[in-house]
This record gives sequence, structure tokens and C-alpha cells, in this order.
Amino acid sequence: MTSPDAPTSPVDPTTTSAWAELEAHDLALDGSLREWFAEDPERAARFTHDAADLHVDLSKNLLTPETMRLLLQLAREVGVEERRDAMFAGAHLNTTEDRAVLHTALRRPAGSSPALTVDGQNIDEDVRGTLHRVYEFAQKVRSGQWTGITGKRIETVVNIGIGGSDLGPVMVYEALKPHAQDGLTARFLSNIDPTDAYETTRGLDPETTLVIVASKTFTTLETLTNARLVRSWLLDGLRESAGLTVEQEKEAVAKHFVAVSTALDKVEEFGIDPENAFGFWNWVGGRYSVDSAIGTVLATVLGPDVFEELLAGFHAMDQHFATAPAEQNVPLLMGLTNIWNVNFLDAETHAVLPYSQYLHRFPAYLQQLTMESNGKAVRWDGSLATTETGEVFWGEPGTNGQHAFYQLIHQGTRVIPADFIAFATPDHALADGEQDVHELFLANFFAQTKALAFGKTAEEVRAEGTEGALVAAREFSGDRPTTSIMAPKLTPSVLGQLIALYEHITFVQGTVWGINSFDQWGVELGKQLAKDLAGAVGGDEAKIAAEDSSTEGLIRYYRQHREG
Repeated sequence: MTSPDAPTSPVDPTTTSAWAELEAHDLALDGSLREWFAEDPERAARFTHDAADLHVDLSKNLLTPETMRLLLQLAREVGVEERRDAMFAGAHLNTTEDRAVLHTALRRPAGSSPALTVDGQNIDEDVRGTLHRVYEFAQKVRSGQWTGITGKRIETVVNIGIGGSDLGPVMVYEALKPHAQDGLTARFLSNIDPTDAYETTRGLDPETTLVIVASKTFTTLETLTNARLVRSWLLDGLRESAGLTVEQEKEAVAKHFVAVSTALDKVEEFGIDPENAFGFWNWVGGRYSVDSAIGTVLATVLGPDVFEELLAGFHAMDQHFATAPAEQNVPLLMGLTNIWNVNFLDAETHAVLPYSQYLHRFPAYLQQLTMESNGKAVRWDGSLATTETGEVFWGEPGTNGQHAFYQLIHQGTRVIPADFIAFATPDHALADGEQDVHELFLANFFAQTKALAFGKTAEEVRAEGTEGALVAAREFSGDRPTTSIMAPKLTPSVLGQLIALYEHITFVQGTVWGINSFDQWGVELGKQLAKDLAGAVGGDEAKIAAEDSSTEGLIRYYRQHREG
């Protein structure tokens, strides 16, 4: 398999016949979810589909079979399936950086045929070769063969990264924490706020701590600053607890630090043995990298077998997206439903509500995946977008959110589509007397989507004995769009399927909007300005005076009130 040429210019979706028909359809659309369910006993079955282990019910969204037919027509007219095939084959879809987009290659099974060759490189050999090295390292740590400088086995792995080098590993670790090896835990350090470094290392034993520094270029300001802080903490601690000498410092760093990076010269300069650096490729964007060497902390603490199961889940969803007919293709259908909600129903935000405490970091992970990918106003050929693009993703686990922000979703004036995620089997089955607590938990899951869909009429409120002004306050309009996603259990494979599902949903939306979902130039400006401002913040009067009046005033306030 070799890479094809990438599609050169995006199709303006607003010029397609499908878009015009969708606009007319939107204006003519009549009825409510109550009516649609009453009129069509097969509605739930019609809008429910399986993808690998995921069971996805789209029936409580504000669309009809005709809506979906037109959305699928739109997908054909803008070339979603052709661009999907080009992505899987290694076309340079990342136009601003002239790169392939190959996160799907990270989870191709060993021995996949035909082999994937892109830009003259055998991608399968590269990926599997790196995984082999990561797994060898992980097994050494897990078995106790790899020890710290004093000979003690490793008990804590600290992953230092930011953005995709942090959000993905944190989310997966939290989701799969029951699979962690006994006596081996992970901590994560990302924020340049010194409080984060302090709290991450607090209570740890330097003799039993291993640090993974994750930075492709080994130049990321936050990551390298934190790495130096932790290196100082570790060396100071080893001097105190183990009598570390100056001559032993280099050996100590080599025994307690490894890297995920391709900048081997900088890795070595830091003190890390280049043999203990695991690389990844420029065709892997940070927010798509958790299944690359960025997941070294996961392979180490959770184990290579768990990591392989995670990869298998990713691949199962990849295969579904690549091969399922459009009418049953879940990532395609969900992405198109989001297009309907954003561009025709004027939704601006999107809630993700996992009914699983282990997925408490999943909404934060999706914030980067979706908002860094599709938060753009320029299309991949440099022209301005012709539609609204992007969604604000947010959420918290149920039932916590029910007692916080669900009020706005139920009775607010804004349309807030929501994805509800739940699992049939709990990780920990507990009972409160005779009550199965997981069943009580899922009763809330089912009740929320039912309430949002069907609401409560004024007549129903009055039938309960309420009168006067309280009737309106207790009335629920319904017709609040939701998608329900269920699976048998939160396994490593199912987690991989969920992540890949949202990767491909993001791809579908980006393709319809004609934007490049794989660069992130908006991240760069603030980073560059922060470097430029360092001198002013440090007290250089000439640089302070050269700033705009707001920035100058804020810097002077900081300098006046800084203690110590």
C-alpha cells in the first residue's frame, strides 16, 4: 500500500446541492421527538448502530431519516470517504506542514498486509520496531530488572509532558487504573506552574522514582523546565538519602530518566542515555499520539498486554470507519449529526457525559482533540471558512454533572447536544443493602436522555397538582438532542474504540468544513510571545516600557507584589 496524492482543494459545503436542501429541510422540519417516536415505532432501531463493541443510539437527536439522507449526500458531495481513504493510505493531508496523517498506522496489527509504505518508508516496520523497544523497557521496569541507582526497584513513574504528551496518557491511565501492576503507579506533570512540580514530587522517594520526559523536539518550554526541576529534586534527594556524590550524578540521571523524543543530541545533553529514548514521527500529531511511544508510561505501569489490547480497540474502530457502509458508519453518522447541530441548529457547545468515574478525564482529552483540530477559520487551501466551524467540548462524569450544570441543558435557552457514555458491567459491583448501585447509576443515565428528549408538558405538571406560575418553572420543553453510547464494559479495547471514534468524528467534521484538522498554529503565537516577554517579566525596564499599556501595567503589578 503506497500513499496517494491528497485532494488539493476543499469543496465549499455551502455550494453543494445537499447544503441547499438541508437549509430548506431545516425550515420545513416539523414535529418533536415525542411525535416522531410515536409515529415511528422503529425509530430507535433505525438510528441505532453497532461499531466494534460500541452500541450507539442516535435516535434522540433532532433529525429524521430525511435529515440523515441529506447529510450523507453532503458527505458524498464534499468527498468525506475519498479523503478518509487518502488519510489511511498516507496522503499528505496536513497541507500547512506537508505531512501525512497516520495516527491510524500506530495501531495496525503486526504483520498487516499489504505493508504500508509512505514517502519511501515502511511505516509498519518503524511502528512495530519502536513498540518492541518500548515493551522491552517496560518489562525491565515491571520485572525489577531496571532499578534506580541504589538498586531499589521502581515504584513510581512520573510522566513529564504537556498537551498531547500529557492529556492522553493521564486520561488512559485514569480510565484503566485497575490494570496497573501492584506496587507500580504513575504521576503526571504538565503545568509550568511550580506548584504542579511540587505536588507531583511530594511524598515520592527519589530512589524508587523513574521519570519519562516526553517532548518530540526536546525543546518544549514547559516540559523541559519541569524536567530540570524534577532532575534537581531527584539529585538533591539522592544526595540526602543515599549519599550521592557529584561523580555519580550522571549515572543517577541515566538510571532515573528516559525520554520520548527524536532529538537524541538534546536528550544526551540533558543526561539521558539515547538508548533509552523512544521516538515517534512527524506524521503523528500530539493530540493523536497516546498510542505511540507517548504511551510508554502506560505500557510500563499497565503493561504491554494491556497496551496491545488498547491498540486493538483503536484498530477495530479504524476498520469500521474505513469499511462500514455509510448508512451504518458510526463515526461518519456522528460527525454528520454534529454538523447538523452546529450549522443548522446553531449549537455552539457539546457536552460529553461519561457515566463512569474512571473516564473523568475523557472530556478534557476531547477538548484538545476536537478544539485544537477544528478550531480554525481558514480552510486547508488558505481560503476562509464559509461556515461556522468547531464546537466547545466540555463535560464531567455523571451523576456529578446532574447536580451542577444539567439545569442549563434541560431548561436553558441554548441548544447543547450531549453524548452520554455508559457500560453494562461495572468495574466494581457494590450493593447498598438490596440495591445494586450500578443499576441505580444507570437508571440515572437512562432517565437523563429520556427527560432531555421528551420533557414534561404543562398538562403533565398540572396533573401532579401544580398550579399558577410554578407550572412554567416545572415544564420541560424536551427536544434536547443526545446520543447514547454503551459498551459491555470499560476494557482497554473499548477505551481504544472510544478514542478512535472521536478521532474519526473530528475528521468527518473537519472534512465537511474544509479545514486541516492536523495542524495547530493557534498554539504557537502565545508560546512565542511568552518567550519574547520573559525579559520584561524579569525586570528589563526598556522591554517593559515597550509593551502595550495593558501588558505593561500587569507586569508592573506583578513586580510590585511579588514576594521573595
